[in-house]
Amino acid sequence: MPINTTPSELLGVDLTAVRDWMDTQGIGSGDLTAVSPIGGGTQNIMLGFERAGIHYVLRRGPRHLRPHSNRMMLREMTILRALAGTTVPCPTFVAGSEDTEVLGAVFYLMLAVEGYNAADGLSPAHAADGSVRHHMGLAMVDALAELGRVDPASIGLTDFGRPDGFLERQVGRWNSELESYTLLRGYPDVLLPGVDKISSWLDDNRPRHWTPGILHGDYHVANIMFDRVEPKVTAIVDWEMATIGDPLLDLGWIFAMWPERDGAPDLLESSLAAAGGLPTRAALLERYTANTDRDLSAIDWYTALAGFKLGIILEGTYARACSGQASTEVGDRLHRYALQLFERTLRFLD
Repeated sequence: MPINTTPSELLGVDLTAVRDWMDTQGIGSGDLTAVSPIGGGTQNIMLGFERAGIHYVLRRGPRHLRPHSNRMMLREMTILRALAGTTVPCPTFVAGSEDTEVLGAVFYLMLAVEGYNAADGLSPAHAADGSVRHHMGLAMVDALAELGRVDPASIGLTDFGRPDGFLERQVGRWNSELESYTLLRGYPDVLLPGVDKISSWLDDNRPRHWTPGILHGDYHVANIMFDRVEPKVTAIVDWEMATIGDPLLDLGWIFAMWPERDGAPDLLESSLAAAGGLPTRAALLERYTANTDRDLSAIDWYTALAGFKLGIILEGTYARACSGQASTEVGDRLHRYALQLFERTLRFLD
């Protein structure tokens, strides 16, 4: 795709500005080629392209920036820099810009990751063998356990989050987020069921003791890149919600979205879940337990919190769609997922 492709055709990204900025950073030379939008995310813009024979991915906030979009991109840049050199599978950070004058938002470049997203479709090797898919599920938990073993201070992330009071803040923080949606035109009332019931249960059953660590914050199959042949995670992507908190919330995130039976859809209706063969939640828990010294006795609480928090996050896209700031099609789909999460959580509490 030539450099003179119009910005509107590529999600509003000015390719000439990208090329000129890369020149100032000394990153390759010549035109940007093979430019194409990368799907999978609903919250941010991603473009893949080549320059001087190297494959890059550009990532920035959505076309309609939310109040914290630029700050979240800065945090994502920080953690990718810090994780370089660890055993955690993640993209290789190249460079980023805090100057919003370049593209209208904070953005960064990373090297393209070898692998693919199994939410959208399966490679022939993975589609053909249920035992391989079983190990893909276990590999997701192994990568998560690897992240949970990293000491934040050892990689310079001492000030990356506020672990003190992290669990105590969660219910109030996300209830406030949900209430803020009612300020958007077209979304006058909270539409998610059982908010007060779930909130009360979470407050009443909160774990008293936990160990801080790196929390990805949005850990699910759509944010995992797999090798095309082996059941191996090549990268965990989309780190914008990462912080220093309780890593067990990431495990609860997996459980909140996992298929309820073999071959049933997961919350994202992924190709991986539809193909079947995935391990049960019990098998995932056993695998994680074997690779951590964390106390997993309250995993049901983390699963309920994950359903509550993720449902509210997804509902935010629906609220923005109601006010014309996001795709109606995407907003309706994520609203459906949010309702499913709350309904699942209410059934669990009952």
